[in-house]
Amino acid sequence: MSQTTARAFWLRPPGESAILEESLCPIGDGEVEVRTRYTAVSRGTETLVYSGAVPESEYARMRAPFQAGELPGQVKHGYANVGDVTHGPDALLGRTVFCLYPHQTRYRVAAEAVIPLPESVPPERGVLAANMETALNALWDACAGPGDAITIVGAGVIGGLIAGLCAQLPGAQVELVDIDLHKACLGPALGVHFRTPEQASPGRDLVIHASATPAGLNTALSLAGFEATVLEMSWYGSRPIAVELGGAFHSQRLTLRSSQVGALSPSHRPRWDHRRRLAKALDLLADARFDALIDAEADFEDLPDVMQRLVDPADRTLCQRIRYA
Repeated sequence: MSQTTARAFWLRPPGESAILEESLCPIGDGEVEVRTRYTAVSRGTETLVYSGAVPESEYARMRAPFQAGELPGQVKHGYANVGDVTHGPDALLGRTVFCLYPHQTRYRVAAEAVIPLPESVPPERGVLAANMETALNALWDACAGPGDAITIVGAGVIGGLIAGLCAQLPGAQVELVDIDLHKACLGPALGVHFRTPEQASPGRDLVIHASATPAGLNTALSLAGFEATVLEMSWYGSRPIAVELGGAFHSQRLTLRSSQVGALSPSHRPRWDHRRRLAKALDLLADARFDALIDAEADFEDLPDVMQRLVDPADRTLCQRIRYA
């Protein structure tokens, strides 16, 4: 029997959150009802929203696909939801699907908003789909190729996914750089070399920065070879960032370029749309190497405490998965 209410997680910036009960709109033609099994917290975006660190100029651009509420006020945010279709078209009924939906026990959306998980992707890993979509778009933006010497600075979820994808490029020499030796296990797990900044190789063909720190960005610039590209994945919110452009940046003729998942990479935009890209991201998650990036799980009812923990810079969690009853 279809339920008419759900429990949803709301952020109350700065630094507060709550789980609230809400009514579900009647299910319409061409819609599905999904019972959530797992979600994941975006360590970068959601903690910035939670902390109230989103600049006013970015309120509209920072909207999650199914966000409710408006910044700087209370918002229902998030975009990594895996669940089972309990009502809807026969082709989707009973299927496990991914949707860019916030943390909520049950929800109703248009059928085209969900994508069935491939049989090769377990639901527990499927929560990485939105992050994998970001990583895939980054590789398109970076034009990474076979044989390249590639360094990824920042061994978080995005950095780890990018490193894992780069490791599959024929002949590529891939280094994953981080100051936290606790993450050294990601090197062998993803099939790349883990390095501290002091150990990292210089003169790289491509450097991708994903640490969300100015020190990490400056490390990335220092490792880039002559006329190489440094691709910036980090989003800093309202924080001012000091970038060291007085060193080799000009003499090395470096290119500093941003990548953001909201727009398809120009190299693929004529032929791809967002749904095709997300479906491909799910296909790429058939690789069990990426389980190494999910290192914490908690119950949905504990989400307020989880968010308070994740915003602490000392917390070492990579991907925080949320489990639903």
